[in-house]
Amino acid sequence: MTREVEMKDRTTPSNSVSSAIPSTLQHLKEIASLVETGSYSKEVRRIARAVRLTIALRKKLTTPVIASFLDHALGQGSEAHIRIFVYLPKDDEHDMEVDTATSANLAPVKHLLPELEIYCYLLVLLFLIDQKRYNEAKACSSASIARLKTLNRRTIDVLASRLYFYYSYSYELTGDLAEIRGNLLALHRIATLRHDELSQETLLNLLLRNYLHYNLYDQAEKLRSKAPRFEAHSNQQFCRYLFYLGKIRTIQLEYTDAKESLLQAARKAPVAARGFRIQCNKWAIIVRLLLGEIPERTVFMQKGMENALRPYFELTNAVRIGDLELFKSVAEKFANTFNTDRTHNLIVRLRHNVIRTGLRNISISYSQISLADVATKLRLDSSNPVADAESIVAKAIRDGAIDATIDRAKGCMVSKESGDIYSTNEPQIAFNSRIAFCLNMHNEAVRALRFPPNTHKEKESAEKRRERQQQEQELAKHIAEEDDDDF
Repeated sequence: MTREVEMKDRTTPSNSVSSAIPSTLQHLKEIASLVETGSYSKEVRRIARAVRLTIALRKKLTTPVIASFLDHALGQGSEAHIRIFVYLPKDDEHDMEVDTATSANLAPVKHLLPELEIYCYLLVLLFLIDQKRYNEAKACSSASIARLKTLNRRTIDVLASRLYFYYSYSYELTGDLAEIRGNLLALHRIATLRHDELSQETLLNLLLRNYLHYNLYDQAEKLRSKAPRFEAHSNQQFCRYLFYLGKIRTIQLEYTDAKESLLQAARKAPVAARGFRIQCNKWAIIVRLLLGEIPERTVFMQKGMENALRPYFELTNAVRIGDLELFKSVAEKFANTFNTDRTHNLIVRLRHNVIRTGLRNISISYSQISLADVATKLRLDSSNPVADAESIVAKAIRDGAIDATIDRAKGCMVSKESGDIYSTNEPQIAFNSRIAFCLNMHNEAVRALRFPPNTHKEKESAEKRRERQQQEQELAKHIAEEDDDDF
């Protein structure tokens, strides 16, 4: 009895593993049938749904499962099977042998669809990246791109845009992003000639990311300004475009446009894309500080972002107070963080804003103060602090930062009485900008609404209604996983 119990205990794990493999494999087969249906009926939304379902299965993929699926989808011995199967890792040889034996009885594929072949490339590439086999992922992505260049079918556009993304991502992980810049430009040109707008969006963002990775901001702006623009097809790609545009505008000192782009990107990004939203907020905080604004405390207290935004919170506090010494200490304390975020050069620009903020506080507190005391309060550590204080005050008066005059005979700054801001047009301008923002967001939400084609012509049957409701439920279930994966 003891031996029998031990034998049963030992065989239980193997049974659970074997039962887990067919379930994932069955899901992949259903996704393959969805791709085939979308290809035959020319419905791109079915293929997009297949991609979303695949993203949800990423954590369950194993080498035996993918090997069995390739045998089922491509057919053993076919050219496509041989091309793709080479990139599949063969670590667990025992499982591979068992799986090959079970998949040998599968019927051969009569006609291989290009969409199904490209989907298999995407599946293997996702698995290689998840397994951190980056060199194999580079080879697989390059082979898939070479195959994509020979195909011109609109039903492949959704799969192609994903392959372009992971193609660039695999090269970025290995530090070879500059190698594919020419190829990305060629692919963008091909997508433009084929009127593949989804791929154009993706490739434009990949090229901008490529240029910005190497600090080539002028080339990125030239490409962005001359690339064709159209209505956004993907919210994720539009968010990325706004983020890259905000970075370019920031470097070019166009802070107002940069602030609008960065804040819009942070608002449009899904909640699951926390890392992307953190990056948007970091750059937006710096831009608002450069504009002379002080971000609200709620910006730094967003759920899941407190620790990541802590250095920028302390930096904002130093700028708000106008304490130059505190600003220097914060910049030195978090120098590694700012270098990693590539915001160190922008923080250097903030020194003048810190001085101006301190000067504004002084002008509000004192109706008259000597330039020597201004230099002392601003903690100017130069050889001639009084002369520097005079030039700083003069520039602030010229720019309209403070309402004061310089009495050179007495060597002091004389502040004027502050008037009522509600007697000016500033409140009207502020309300007008808020109303314009709300109207713009409403218009974009209306344009983003999606409707099935020909709904006004055809009456929906009960079967089609059930299928539509099932698709909507699956879309709502997997959209979070898709957004998380994209960002």
